[in-house]
Amino acid sequence: MFALSSSNRFHLYSQPTDMRKSFNGLSGLVHNVLERNPLHGDVFLFINKRRDKIKLLHWGAGGYTLYYKRLEEGTFELPDYDLSGASITIDYTQMVMIIDGLSIKNITRRKRFLYTDKS
Repeated sequence: MFALSSSNRFHLYSQPTDMRKSFNGLSGLVHNVLERNPLHGDVFLFINKRRDKIKLLHWGAGGYTLYYKRLEEGTFELPDYDLSGASITIDYTQMVMIIDGLSIKNITRRKRFLYTDKS
């Protein structure tokens, strides 16, 4: 079951990743390079150099879940970001658009209500 939602935080690792890495290798990148705790429930996205493979690492319900997608044709389109940073934070909508192959370069967001507690 795909258990990711807009309540998760998503971090795109900025460097190309060796797709032979699995749970331990990817969680090691999260801990050692990103200096984040992979057990806090955030979702970490890793993309290979050719941008035709993507892995999502997520800790939840007592264990890791690893989502993996390989494109037979084309590449994943990534948002513009500064390569000097270790990762960028993206939202759920951007993550879904990346995985589904939709263009994320010309996103126009409409104004939405945002509840703020004023007490």
